[in-house]
Amino acid sequence: MRLDTTTRIDRLVSNRAAQTPQHVAVAGGGEAVTYLELDRLANRFANLFRSAGVAPGDRVGVHLPRSARAIAAMLGAARAGAVYVPLDPSSPPARMQVIAADCGLRHVVISPELLANWIAASACDGIEHFFLAAEAPAPVLPAHMHVWSEVESSSVDPHSPPSDDPDDLAYLLYTSGSTGTPKGVMLSHRNALAFTAWAADLIALGPTDRVASVAPFHFDLSVFDVWATLSSGATLVIVDEATVLSGPRTLDRIRDQAITVWYSVPSALVLMLDHGGLSERGAPSLRVVFFAGEVFAMKHLRRAMAALPQARFFNDTATTETNVCLAYAVPAPPAPDATAIPIGRPSCGDTVVIFGEDGRPVPDGEVGELFVDGPTVMLGYWNGGQRTPARRPYPTGDFVARRPDGEIMYHGRRDHMVKIRGFRIELGEVEAALAAHPGIREAATFAIEGRLFAAVLTADPDLSVLAIKRHAAARLPAYMIPSEVRILAELPRTSSGKIDRVRLLSLLAASNPRPPANPEEKSRAL
Repeated sequence: MRLDTTTRIDRLVSNRAAQTPQHVAVAGGGEAVTYLELDRLANRFANLFRSAGVAPGDRVGVHLPRSARAIAAMLGAARAGAVYVPLDPSSPPARMQVIAADCGLRHVVISPELLANWIAASACDGIEHFFLAAEAPAPVLPAHMHVWSEVESSSVDPHSPPSDDPDDLAYLLYTSGSTGTPKGVMLSHRNALAFTAWAADLIALGPTDRVASVAPFHFDLSVFDVWATLSSGATLVIVDEATVLSGPRTLDRIRDQAITVWYSVPSALVLMLDHGGLSERGAPSLRVVFFAGEVFAMKHLRRAMAALPQARFFNDTATTETNVCLAYAVPAPPAPDATAIPIGRPSCGDTVVIFGEDGRPVPDGEVGELFVDGPTVMLGYWNGGQRTPARRPYPTGDFVARRPDGEIMYHGRRDHMVKIRGFRIELGEVEAALAAHPGIREAATFAIEGRLFAAVLTADPDLSVLAIKRHAAARLPAYMIPSEVRILAELPRTSSGKIDRVRLLSLLAASNPRPPANPEEKSRAL
């Protein structure tokens, strides 16, 4: 039965703790935390936050690796009526300073190791309270320090939040736009639960399931991992960052922990296929695979579905601003000549409209921009304390077309559309054509100073640039063939596992004999 989307995040674990107190809620890092233990730790954080002066609406930073303690801190902030802000453990302190200044962050739950980085970078200005999430000597800081023993000794008594409104702001997810400047996406309790309740209902998620926690908590894919799992009484299995980057270790984790549900960007699955032995070993426990965040190359999707014949595959379409708004249950491996699969139909109670350049809805079969409205669409952006309400319906920047059968097909992004010698080119189309080569694992393309560049990651050390261009010429018109191709040993990635296009663009521009003065500006989509 679908979960109640009018409730709030802060109640999810307490509801389950009352039903199955000894069932394991979070496993990983050498510990197994029950629902009762997680509920009590969340109350300890909430009561300590309140006693430290955290007021309703205050932002509480959670700068921790994925763990039960990080989840308890997020829950504790919600129970105190505050807004939690998950911070990327891999980001430098300078970026944390930008985020802290933007959202007026004054309270941070942090690990001793990450706090040391803040101190070394003199990044603590403006923070009034640090809460250590592990035993460590308390450093001398301008901010008040709450050590772990204070958390442990805080009251476990329930603390009701000051509001019952599911449309209250629950958390901020900071994402980078095309300029790389962090922007805070404001998401409510209803925003989170509209998606997680729908997804849990879709796959009948329950207490016997073990859901992989792969995405970092500052990435929107983690919203499903955490809140769908805990609201359903399932077990969240932490797959640590080092393991996620290793195909063999990730597959070992899936098999050893009997993980049943997986949600990630496609590249994590490709890593297991290429280096983890997924095709040979399989993962019999997996019954559901969600993927989102990137286009899944058809050749890799076919391999994944062949390796996991018992699993149901779902293609989810989402932005941080909307979470999942379209979904497609992949019925069978794509045909050998298939170049794409649908991105699906509206989900989670959302409605979508496809508008043309004239601002009017387009007929079926014509390409236009996808606009979304409904319960998953964000409240707006947090800009230095100024709240910018979300435009409704929200323009996603995705170009799509609806088929006669109602399924929607993806045709690229507004910010991936460039113009070369007067021709409009969708970079995703070039990347898909390159990735169709059996020797190419991934491809990324850019426009720099009026020329089309491609960076490719190959599985064949003997593959030449000439062979790649010949392959492209057999599939693309002449104006879409990259003028320069760089074969790389690896592609830089963000902490969420996607290709880091800003860093990659800088690498390409640095090696370009005529680099633009500002590569990011020169490659801006038209």
